[in-house]
Amino acid sequence: MRLSPDDVRLISRLHGGLPLTDRPFAEVGAELGLSEEGVIERLRALLAQGVLTRFGPLFQIERAGGNFVLAALAVPEARYAEVTALVNALPEVAHNYRREHALNMWFVVGTETPQKTQAALDRIEAETGLPVFAFPKEREYFVELKLPLDHLTEPTMGADDGAR
Repeated sequence: MRLSPDDVRLISRLHGGLPLTDRPFAEVGAELGLSEEGVIERLRALLAQGVLTRFGPLFQIERAGGNFVLAALAVPEARYAEVTALVNALPEVAHNYRREHALNMWFVVGTETPQKTQAALDRIEAETGLPVFAFPKEREYFVELKLPLDHLTEPTMGADDGAR
């Protein structure tokens, strides 16, 4: 996958957070030499293309009375696409990712209460016919993961390369 230099600069800039102002996209755009609309359109395109899977704040939902649980399934390879569709169809599922492990599908379930979280896990188990392994959060960790993106930039064309 290749990204434009502007997309790499935008993603890299947003790794550090969005300004808490009335017009955060305008402020980010001004920093990067882009318009407010340009920033918003680039983000929409990156989400639509699947380059970004989500864009938004992260909350400690428990402080607001909610509940998150990390969960996993051991999905037979022949059923992986089917089970992915079932899990992802639930509005309580925040995200889902594949692992190379006996528990090869991991996902986060978030709801307003522990009871609703358990109901969502029970529903996944019933709909998939697979046991759900739940790993409730015991402690909060802050991991500020910032991945380098420069290697994903499209090569720039020389002065005569585009004239052919």
